Amino acid sequence: MMVSQGALGSALSAVQDPLLQRSLHSLGMIRSVKARRFGSPTVTLALPVPNYPELSELAKRMREAAANLVSDLELRTEEMSDAERAEMMARVRREAGPGPGETGSRTRVVAVSSGKGGVGKSSVTTNLALALEEVGRKVGVIDADIWGFSIPQMLGIDRAPVVIEQSIVPPRAHGVSVMSMDYFVPDDRAVIWRGPMLHKALEQFLKDVFWDSPDYLLIDMPPGTGDIAISIQNFLPRSQVLLVTTPQPTAQRVARRAALMAAQVNQEVIGVVENMSWFTGDDGTRYELFGSGGGEALATEVGVPLMARIPLLPLMREGADRGEPVTIAAPRSEVAEAFSRLADAVEKARPRIRSHPELVIR
Repeated sequence: MMVSQGALGSALSAVQDPLLQRSLHSLGMIRSVKARRFGSPTVTLALPVPNYPELSELAKRMREAAANLVSDLELRTEEMSDAERAEMMARVRREAGPGPGETGSRTRVVAVSSGKGGVGKSSVTTNLALALEEVGRKVGVIDADIWGFSIPQMLGIDRAPVVIEQSIVPPRAHGVSVMSMDYFVPDDRAVIWRGPMLHKALEQFLKDVFWDSPDYLLIDMPPGTGDIAISIQNFLPRSQVLLVTTPQPTAQRVARRAALMAAQVNQEVIGVVENMSWFTGDDGTRYELFGSGGGEALATEVGVPLMARIPLLPLMREGADRGEPVTIAAPRSEVAEAFSRLADAVEKARPRIRSHPELVIR
């Protein structure tokens, strides 16, 4: 018996495209559906770009959606015309609303900062993003550590962004969208850029990328207090800052400079994360390998809460190397629980409202 062409079309129209996160119907990607008395129905897709990177996943979703109606589908593809592509992206951008930094945007921007490198700032950014996504938030990440970009590797992202009508659509992993210089710099090339080039790269990451109005945009900042921090304030004046340090007092004193920088450019520091706080041995004993008290001291000095203390776990490093963050690799570990508490604390730290930043009540 031949399947109803209308029923099959309805089932396929509701399938969500994995790249743009919208139904095939709303994107206008289904060109035709033709049922046959004998053999598999033929479905023709209109793709926005050639070599569409999500075609395999999209085909899987379509076959799953039609599984109750047919045993298989024959998929054919065509490329959208320039007019179709332009109309699709214009419609998608209207639906998404203002992007990060634009008037009316609902996105909270949190810059994850530190005074020095080597404190695990990228790991904190990655796992915080996943913890927020786990509680239903839409999250984007900018890997703004121009010289030490590592977040795509930590999340197992192995493909570049897709450009559709001058809009850069970032790749996603575990539900999180990520933009990074890692996509554009060959492995054998160093990034040797001055301030204006860094400023321009960050501007493109914000203005040219289709972020699709996320609830959070986390920015993995370069260590220290340089050009990127100043550019963030220019583009995202209402961004918040989360300070990452390790337990030793020396790291705490250096991290304080990032807090001073935030204050100078009128950014709100919402809290401190102490990373590598302890290692729990097989006997259950906690070993404070890097000393203790640095996070609490920094939080007290800056006048913000110590939002989380993140333990050391070998799986955290191992998972990052193979593209499987600890919150995914070990969801019931004490580290994953610490990131869950951190996400809850960040959720509660709503941005302050100051219509006149020059007026400060002390």
